[in-house]
Amino acid sequence: MNLESPKVTINKSAKDTFEFLSQVENFEALMPNTIQKFEIIDTDKFLFALKGMPEIVLEKKESQPHDKIVLGAGGGKLDFSLTAHIENLEENKSAVNLSFEGEFNAMMAMMIKGPISKFIETLATNMPAAIQ
Repeated sequence: MNLESPKVTINKSAKDTFEFLSQVENFEALMPNTIQKFEIIDTDKFLFALKGMPEIVLEKKESQPHDKIVLGAGGGKLDFSLTAHIENLEENKSAVNLSFEGEFNAMMAMMIKGPISKFIETLATNMPAAIQ
């Protein structure tokens, strides 16, 4: 299953945007209002829980300076990745879109497609205000 968020424009350089997203503790500021738990596990790993959903652990798996950050499942039964694609637009302007990739059976994919689409869209739309 592959899902993408809308592309959002950030009034910061690609370098500044990359540095913000490289620090996992900053993802708390991007979370939806339904967040019930957010916990830093270590410098590259955090746990969060949204209302009505199980706890999810995300871990930074890869980073390509100023272009891309890949977070992946930090354990558990599901294998997926969440990638932030960063594009430099101008000196102090960049664009970001998120992509979610995971292998799920048809029933699971049907159940999680809507909530995950909404989740990555919320993360993306919260970025411009959070990255100051």
